[in-house]
Amino acid sequence: MKSIAPLLFLAQSALALDPSPNDQARFLAGLPQEGSLLAPLAASSDFRSHAKELDLAWADAEERQLRPIREWAPLGLPEAVSDPAPLLYVFSGPDFLHAHTFFPNASTYILAAVEPVGLPPDVTQLSAGELDASLRNLRTTLNASLSFSFFITADMKKDLKATKLTGTLPVLYVFLARCGCHIQNVENVWIDAEGKLLTDKETKTPGARITFLGANGKQQTLYYFATNIASWALKEDPSFLRFCDSMGMMNGFTKSASYLMHMSEFSVIRDYLLSHCSTITQDDSGIPWRDFPRDLWDVRAFGWYPGPISLFKQHHQSDLADYFRSNEAPVIPFGIGYQWRPKQSTLIYGVSKTVVRKAIPVREDAPISR
Repeated sequence: MKSIAPLLFLAQSALALDPSPNDQARFLAGLPQEGSLLAPLAASSDFRSHAKELDLAWADAEERQLRPIREWAPLGLPEAVSDPAPLLYVFSGPDFLHAHTFFPNASTYILAAVEPVGLPPDVTQLSAGELDASLRNLRTTLNASLSFSFFITADMKKDLKATKLTGTLPVLYVFLARCGCHIQNVENVWIDAEGKLLTDKETKTPGARITFLGANGKQQTLYYFATNIASWALKEDPSFLRFCDSMGMMNGFTKSASYLMHMSEFSVIRDYLLSHCSTITQDDSGIPWRDFPRDLWDVRAFGWYPGPISLFKQHHQSDLADYFRSNEAPVIPFGIGYQWRPKQSTLIYGVSKTVVRKAIPVREDAPISR
């Protein structure tokens, strides 16, 4: 294996400027580095192997799932896909990939999960051995999402702490770069008790704010917050929900959510989605079929309903099974959620019947509260 120590020295000491977040993201994503300040590192055999393996994994995911989603979503979920309103994705982990693939026009993406945020990655601060190990670990973290459409929480929790590229930010960087987005700015943020963003004072609700140009050239914003959204936690500290309140009416999305909203312990976030979203897109692990109030929501289902996987067999929904038996549900040309194999996935789409407020546009030049 060709040593990258001299190349790493060049990247660390000979550059007049620091690599931009977009340079870092494209490097972590294994994308070409022509013109990048990280081009010296990209000459290593470790990077070439990383790029080759990610290219293969991405090509498989693109053919099997991502392209079919992009082609189907405007037809199956027209209200949500065309809407530039913010997208709220709870129990997301760092899964910007599916949020963006389903909803490329959202002005703002708000992801919330318990996985740590971490710091903006800087590959020039890693030794040769650390860089190789970090890239291998990053591929391991990405493997489940690209293969099955969801992260395995226990594995991800271990992976996100295994090397110096810690937290969800390296994964978010990869997904942004591979989705054709150009990162403009990245910063760690926190939410105060009133739901306002802070950049210089830590609170119980840490997050990251990433502004980027989407593949269509429009400026968009991604927020990731590491927060507990169990009912007891939200009642004790409602700062995350107060931040979401500032976004106006949103579109909701969730999948592979461990059926948590089937439990009373997560009723607060379930009810929040139903009262603050104009559409909700989910698999059967999200809000129970019975809990969509039919006087307020038009709800339909796509695909098939084989029931939950054995790990969650106690959350079988007999009323949803009855719906599939008595209705000819339109098929979906992709797998999603825990039942990720072809012709086994359930996708539920609800559209609010009520007149809702338009989402408040997020001004990228607006000052952040301190």
